[in-house]
Amino acid sequence: MNALLVDQHSIALDKEGYLLELHLWSPAVAEALAAREALTLSPEHWEVLELLRDFYQQFQLSPATRPLIKYAALKLGPEKGNSLHLNRLFKGTPAKLAAKLAGLPKPTNCL
Repeated sequence: MNALLVDQHSIALDKEGYLLELHLWSPAVAEALAAREALTLSPEHWEVLELLRDFYQQFQLSPATRPLIKYAALKLGPEKGNSLHLNRLFKGTPAKLAAKLAGLPKPTNCL
């Protein structure tokens, strides 16, 4: 089992690095997960992570790429809700990586 150390607390991760206990997510956890991916979170990243957490709270699932793009376009506008922008922010895997950093389960239809 993988674990993430945040503020002297060990947080269990699955073999792909997703949180096993979603309620343990915090901004510090997101930063630590991002560091594991060699990523520094910018305000643009946080905007998408908050959007994903809202989506999860509303629908109880992590969106795949296409629904994520549509939802981002609806909530953030077309300049941020497009695949180029999201792929640039999340290394070409926006649905998977953003869900991981937002402390959400892996989208079910992502390989």
